[in-house]
Amino acid sequence: MSVAAGGGESKIDKTKLTMYGLGGGVLGIYLAHVLNMVTGTGYFSFLAGLGAIAAVLMGADAVRRVCAYGIGTGVPSIGMMAMGMGLVAAWFGLAVAGVAGPIIGIAIAMGFGYFVGMLANKIIKMNIPVMEEVLMSLGGAGAMVIIGLSVVISGQIGYQDMLNDVVFTGYIAIVFIAGALAILQPFNANLGPDETQDRTLVLAISTGALGMFAAGIGSLVTVGVGGAVLTMLIAAAIWLKAFLWFFKLVKRDSSGVVGTGLLPEGGL
Repeated sequence: MSVAAGGGESKIDKTKLTMYGLGGGVLGIYLAHVLNMVTGTGYFSFLAGLGAIAAVLMGADAVRRVCAYGIGTGVPSIGMMAMGMGLVAAWFGLAVAGVAGPIIGIAIAMGFGYFVGMLANKIIKMNIPVMEEVLMSLGGAGAMVIIGLSVVISGQIGYQDMLNDVVFTGYIAIVFIAGALAILQPFNANLGPDETQDRTLVLAISTGALGMFAAGIGSLVTVGVGGAVLTMLIAAAIWLKAFLWFFKLVKRDSSGVVGTGLLPEGGL
């Protein structure tokens, strides 16, 4: 068990979370694409949403590790920066590499992240020891969330199809905002000296599921009602389970939960 600087306990090793995030994100994206292509349906688009949730966990943990150094208002800023790097890299990878695009895009985003982290420490002199590593993870997470939620809407990886279904329809705005909030909100909501990794990551599952649900709504007119409804039902079930779990952890970590009853007649 380790303790982040200025933050709460870390029960899950950062390397494991990065491996789970990368592996789960890429696997979910490609399984959705392949199974939809083989079956000629959009029923398996939800798998890309599950991959996006795995990437959200990786990103949310990266946010808590760097923000534990006290960057304050940088919590939302760093999430938006991650999604910006991820967006540019993801669509570049899809444009130049076809089916291999997600892997290329994720790799480029992680490279962007490392370079920006190096500039932050060497040029801006932020001197945060984990900055390069964390921004590399955030770049990769941002790219996976962008691609994962886009595949939920499009049902496949094809660049032109994703342009038509996600960009030209305007759903890319939902993907960007829902993805950014999913990554940055968990630590922001748990900010404080009693922040704990498990509570933050459970909330990340909840926010990731909300992003998946939003993408499912967008897929109603692209992959069809059947696939969209399946995605939304799975996302809603994950959200409910995660939120109830989160509420349980909130009660565990709070100093006291006391029912005050109704106010007396006539006021206090």
